[in-house]
Amino acid sequence: MLVLLPPSEGKSTPGSGPVLDLGGLSLPGLNPAREVVLDELVGLCAGDEEKALEVLGLGAKLRGEVAKNAGLRTAPTLRAGEVYTGVLYDALGLGTLSAAAKRRAGRSLLVFSGLWGAVRIGDRIPSYRCSMGVKLPGLGALGAYWRGAMAEVMPEAAGGGLVLDLRSAAYAAAWKPKGEIAGRTATVRVLQVTTVDGVEKRSVVSHFNKATKGRLVRALLEDGARPRNPGELAEALRDLGFAVEEQAPGKLDVLVTEIH
Repeated sequence: MLVLLPPSEGKSTPGSGPVLDLGGLSLPGLNPAREVVLDELVGLCAGDEEKALEVLGLGAKLRGEVAKNAGLRTAPTLRAGEVYTGVLYDALGLGTLSAAAKRRAGRSLLVFSGLWGAVRIGDRIPSYRCSMGVKLPGLGALGAYWRGAMAEVMPEAAGGGLVLDLRSAAYAAAWKPKGEIAGRTATVRVLQVTTVDGVEKRSVVSHFNKATKGRLVRALLEDGARPRNPGELAEALRDLGFAVEEQAPGKLDVLVTEIH
């Protein structure tokens, strides 16, 4: 099983650690594209600060993020699983997984990134700020930029099992499963179920969508489930206590009644 995750906007900043070694990252076929994006981002942020803020979609209070990006090549690194924070990663709780689940996470989780393309949680990266929706002056929209490189490496990364795609739309733009891989790819939507005047209503949740997805992945990793297709995934999630409905081939709804 391969689980595709979005990154987090907020990130931990390493206090110490080795500097970035692109050659040490997973999916080495992405390294030429990584070099280009890294050069563009560092050059932008080391130059006109106001332009960098505009391009990155940051407010004046986040000037420190521009300075951080300017020093990426010499900044200390942490494992990606420690760099990414936020609601999904808090719920996933990588640091508190059992030893066996941590090994599964290292093999199964792939985090998409506007800067790195995609990394595994054991890859060492510095803290950065560059979403997939950014349009760098020399490259254009990063979602479109990454498609070519991703198309080359992702079929092999996907292996022969289930692909559980939990990415947000911006990150999904960088690679879309095709052919037989699409047939074994599942996406998940989280719906809150409420009853008003005896009528059941379902609504899409946003903030808690991430938390539910984090708990879902954690449960799968701890259980050691190995679903091979979306149907088997639905059954595995039901066995783990989730309320799941299959809306269309590969499209699952996870229903929640309490938001927490």
